[in-house]
Amino acid sequence: MNTIRSVCVYCGSSPGRDETYAKAGHLLGRSLARSGLRLIYGGGTKGIMGAVAEGALRAGGKVTGIIPRFLINKEATETALDRLDELVITDNMHERKHRMFEKSDAFVALPGGIGTVEEIVEVMTWAQLGHHRKPIVFGNIGGFWDPMLALLDHMAAEGFIHTAQRVKPLVVNDPEAIVAAIMVAGSSVDAPTEGMQSVIDKL
Repeated sequence: MNTIRSVCVYCGSSPGRDETYAKAGHLLGRSLARSGLRLIYGGGTKGIMGAVAEGALRAGGKVTGIIPRFLINKEATETALDRLDELVITDNMHERKHRMFEKSDAFVALPGGIGTVEEIVEVMTWAQLGHHRKPIVFGNIGGFWDPMLALLDHMAAEGFIHTAQRVKPLVVNDPEAIVAAIMVAGSSVDAPTEGMQSVIDKL
């Protein structure tokens, strides 16, 4: 039985230098909507964030934006946020990340900066600790994540990832193939995808 109903997308609030990044965001958003999956994302209406949301909304998808109050005028506009069918405003970044985790059945990292890296690494850490079995995907647009993937391989080779079997992120180069990869991974998960709330609260 497939457990995937919603997908969290981590990505940059800026468009980056390569226009293919925003295009990939738009394509992923559209793919999620066409597959009947809810988009969970950081609520930004600019950059790649905005492209993912726009792709989903234009295709008739459901979109949940989760954004800290202090970022509303930096990463979004209130008018644009009105288009989302669900908006969650948090008090801080910590609460935002927890809400995104709780509402999502899978995670995708598209190109982004330090914040994007921090978010995807955190859900990988929770997977390593055995707190969830939700699929994790690196949307490796134009090889963007190659240095990160090489670092993960290096850390494992040097003996610093001791439970690597719990952290097996999918690497997908084509944004339109990401949803299919998630659905296959979701159908093979034989343990509950929900996180352990008592543990999450302590992190």
